[in-house]
Parts: sequence; C-alpha cells; structure tokens
Amino acid sequence: MSQTSDDIRRPAETPPVRVTIVLPCYNEEDHVVDEVKRICAAMDGSGYGYELLAVDDASTDRTLERLRDVQGLYPHMRVIAFGHNGGSGTVRRLGSQRARGEFVVWTDADMSYPNERIPELVAMLDADPELDQVVGARTQEMGSHKALRVPAKWMIRKIAERLTNTRIPDLNSGLRVFRRDVARPYLRLLPPGFSCVTTITLAFLSNQHPVRYVPIEYAKRAGKSKFHFVSDAYRYILQVLRMVMYFNPLKVLMPPALVLLGLGTAKFVFDQVRNPLYIPNNTVMILMTGLIIAAIALLADLIVRSRENP
Repeated sequence: MSQTSDDIRRPAETPPVRVTIVLPCYNEEDHVVDEVKRICAAMDGSGYGYELLAVDDASTDRTLERLRDVQGLYPHMRVIAFGHNGGSGTVRRLGSQRARGEFVVWTDADMSYPNERIPELVAMLDADPELDQVVGARTQEMGSHKALRVPAKWMIRKIAERLTNTRIPDLNSGLRVFRRDVARPYLRLLPPGFSCVTTITLAFLSNQHPVRYVPIEYAKRAGKSKFHFVSDAYRYILQVLRMVMYFNPLKVLMPPALVLLGLGTAKFVFDQVRNPLYIPNNTVMILMTGLIIAAIALLADLIVRSRENP
C-alpha cells in the first residue's frame, strides 16, 4: 500500500532565528525562572523565530543551577556560564557578538522591565527599515537612593542631550532592541559595567542612527540592586564624555577653549587700558591655555574624521 505525500506527516519547520535576547543573570535565583518563562511565553506567541541567551555572570547563588534545571523546558534558551564576573556590559557585548538574529534585545532578569512587550518593540523595528533602535523609556524611577538618583540622572541626561543635540527621554534604560549589523561596529566600545546601555545609545545618536523611545512602566526590581550610586554615577558621566569625545571631540573641547580665549582677550584689553604695553602673566596663561585646548580639539576632530568608521 503506497503512501501519498498527504499521508506523510512532516515535522513543523522551526522559523529562522530573527531575534536574539541577551539576558544577563547575576544572583537572580529567586526569580530568574519566572523571567525566562515570561520572555519565552511572549516570544512564542509573537511568531518571531528567536533565541534567548541566558548568561550567568559567575553568580554566587543558585542562579546557574536554576537555569540549567529548566533548560529542557525552553528549547529556544541557551545557558552560558562565565567563569568569573565580567559585569553586565561584558555579558551584553559578548552576547551581541554571538547573536544569530538580525534584531538584538537587551533586558534584565530582575522583573523590573515589562519583558512581555519585547515582541512589540521588535515589531516596531521590523516595520520601519529607517529605524535602527527602539528603547523602552521608563516613566518612573523605582531604584534605590531615589532622592539622589533622580537629580543625578537628570543632570547626566541633560549633559548627553547637550552634547548630542538630541532629546533623550531615558539615557540608560536596560530594555532596548536594535539591529545587530548596525550595532556591531560599536560593540567593542562597550564598558563592562552598567554604562554599556548609555554607550550604545550615544554611539547610535552620535552617528545619526535613528532611535525611537517608547514609554514603558518600570516595576520595583526583585532581589538586591547591584547599582552603587557614587561609583556608577561617576562612571556614567565619564562614559558620556568619553563617547562624545570619541565621535565629536569639538563638542567637548571647543566650548571651554572659546570661553578661555574670550576671557583672555577681555582681560588683555582691560590690562592695556589700565597699563599700556604691559601683559600680566595670568593673561598670557589664560590665552595660551585656550589656544592649546583649541588646538587639541581641532587635532582630535581631524583624527576622528580621518579614521575609518568604527
């Protein structure tokens, strides 16, 4: 008795991987499985082929054990274990470099971001070929040290907006999706810590890659925060300046140079009116400092413009 093609049951084809979700996990044993379940449920219903890279960043609790216990239940999840703690920036950089999908999603495993909305953000990027990144912009601050974090983040964000000439509703949101090929040249610039999200934002904005901000709710995180206010805020400011210096050094160096040159010129005129033909040392120092900074700014700008794109 012969079988027709209709009688033969073929296994359902697995859709190609289009989305890679990079999930840093560090001491998240109490809720990491719930987060994986939430992400996979949302993606399974989205129709997108995906992979979830759950990276244990050398946790000191049972996070890795919990991930491996449920790995068989989630065929799209790959568990990666780091031998030593490299920081969330290192996890996101290596995860993005290993990504197979054309769209890369960054998020956290602390239950604070609405990860059920990941397919929505991916669909926005997929539907608009002119768009390169979609960021979930938090509508509220739920972290620790709120009284200090809010004004500090506002100040850092305003500095970044001033230096990039772009409105940035949320500079360091941990939930975002971007095109892998667009981001790949900038991945080597990512620092190991939390400021990696700031870096990828500034890299895109400084190079005229369109970024869309979508308002999201931000919940109180589960577990203990790894954010250290003083050290991390200091690193955020340095990273903003570093990234703008890397792509547009004139934005950072030329304003203080012009201020010093203006002050030096005004003081020179004042000195000549008060005591003709006499130039005080401090006037010379102000003018020379302004000229040196201006020369460095022009030289740095020349280097940036003469090098190949990163």
